[in-house]
Amino acid sequence: MYVDKASAAAADQLPVTRWRKSRASNPSGSCVEVAELPDGAIAMRNSRHPAGPALLYTRAEIAAFVTGVKAGEFDDLCPGSSAMNVT
Repeated sequence: MYVDKASAAAADQLPVTRWRKSRASNPSGSCVEVAELPDGAIAMRNSRHPAGPALLYTRAEIAAFVTGVKAGEFDDLCPGSSAMNVT
């Protein structure tokens, strides 16, 4: 698998003050966490692997993704899930 090195980093090496996850995260720990970096970028990691890789996004990329989620563009990825009813 190819990963653009500028878009990924070891999560435990990032200058993050606080990782956050959704209140809708499931109890088994299968969660995605996000954090703001000092330069304004957004890091995203798998909560089960806190020292593993983090993907790095610009604010514009995150805004476009969140807009798509709110518009229902990704509902097909979780069919029947009430967690996908985002407002």
